[in-house]
Amino acid sequence: MAKASVQYVCSNCGAKAPQMLGRCPVCGEWGTYEAEYLPVGAGRTASAKRGNTATDSKPKRIQEVEATEEMRIDMHNGELNRVLGGGLVPGSLVLLGGEPGIGKSTLALQVLLQLKDRRTLYASGEESVRQLKLRAERLAGNPENLYICSETSLERIFDFATELQPELVVVDSIQTIGTEAIESSVGSLSQVRECATRILDFAKSRNIPFIIVGHITKEGSLAGPKVLEHIVDTVLQFEGDQQHMYRVLRAQKNRFGSTSELGIYEMRQDGLREVTNPSELLLSTAREGLSGIAIAAAVEGMRPFLIEVQALVSSAAYGTPQRSSTGFDGRRLNMLLAVLEKRVGFKLLQKDVFLNIAGGLRVNDPAIDLGVMAAVLSSNMDIALDPDTCLTGEVGLAGEIRPVARLEQRIREAEKLGFRRIIIPAGQKVALKNLQIELVPVRRVADAFRILIKK
Repeated sequence: MAKASVQYVCSNCGAKAPQMLGRCPVCGEWGTYEAEYLPVGAGRTASAKRGNTATDSKPKRIQEVEATEEMRIDMHNGELNRVLGGGLVPGSLVLLGGEPGIGKSTLALQVLLQLKDRRTLYASGEESVRQLKLRAERLAGNPENLYICSETSLERIFDFATELQPELVVVDSIQTIGTEAIESSVGSLSQVRECATRILDFAKSRNIPFIIVGHITKEGSLAGPKVLEHIVDTVLQFEGDQQHMYRVLRAQKNRFGSTSELGIYEMRQDGLREVTNPSELLLSTAREGLSGIAIAAAVEGMRPFLIEVQALVSSAAYGTPQRSSTGFDGRRLNMLLAVLEKRVGFKLLQKDVFLNIAGGLRVNDPAIDLGVMAAVLSSNMDIALDPDTCLTGEVGLAGEIRPVARLEQRIREAEKLGFRRIIIPAGQKVALKNLQIELVPVRRVADAFRILIKK
């Protein structure tokens, strides 16, 4: 075998160097360089071979190229179809990442169990075939066209795929698969990188879609070099708190669709259940008469839903007040508290503030700013807000209520769930008619508070 050469790759950004560096000159991270072993002449890897085997390598005018709609595979899973952009594209490579125990393998196996009309292959490097069978029985699925194997050799997996000709292959996980072309140990940077490149070449040449499962490091990023995310077509992130029942599926990268969509699942004993209407599950029915609770209308991608924002404000027991948030950006919380002090006049400097988004979700929509401030106000004054009122609006540094995107969808969602009124930014036009919900436009945070605490 040819003698292996060594190069060093930054696991954070994928930058290469001929020697070990303490600090990456590209991304500035410390201690991220790891050795990658490559055989001599490995410059022309599977990616280069793929260019030689392409059937349409000659340049063409863009007007000469026929654009046809890409056929997609229906996954029989509405939430997954939504995140993928309408289904799985044949020949694509999807990376499914998440923390240990979050349900990645369960989601992958459950998807194959639902595809009863297609021949599929599940290759696991972590579980035996007996363990896979027991998990499939727990998920209440036993299709005839699902093949399973316990294998860590990439070449053997390719042999199985060539023999069976499946319409979808799942590899669980990429960190447990190795190839004979690289002499380094399984799970190293060079193995993960080379295996992903070879899987992509196999998927494109055979027009077989692959879903590969990837682990998450302690820092919350996908294990392996950053270039792994550049190789694949779609990167899906499976998020959630193991102490809560809800799981969120997000697309961090998608060459065939939008990255703003998300899918919501409920983890149950018999597997993952799709949550088609998250608003009804995320809202508590026993919030009447409780202070520190506000209902905010949020939008993730194209999907509107109402969330329950909970806040607790108390006197600081120690010298330094605490600022803690779960499911919401802590820096944005500090900014909103500063606006409350400067623009509204509430003194929170010597008080602890704890914020929580109910249900274990993490929401990045700035339109819930007004709901967060209302929950903090309610807890600070120990006054319960009207349970039939919800809020939406982004708060600026001057205390003004800024317009939000997809306002009409938020209003319709609040109306559907039976709310009597919704506080919205003033000046934003609404083209809805025959509404059964009262619209209350406000310009500043203080105006919204006067409406909320008015008896």
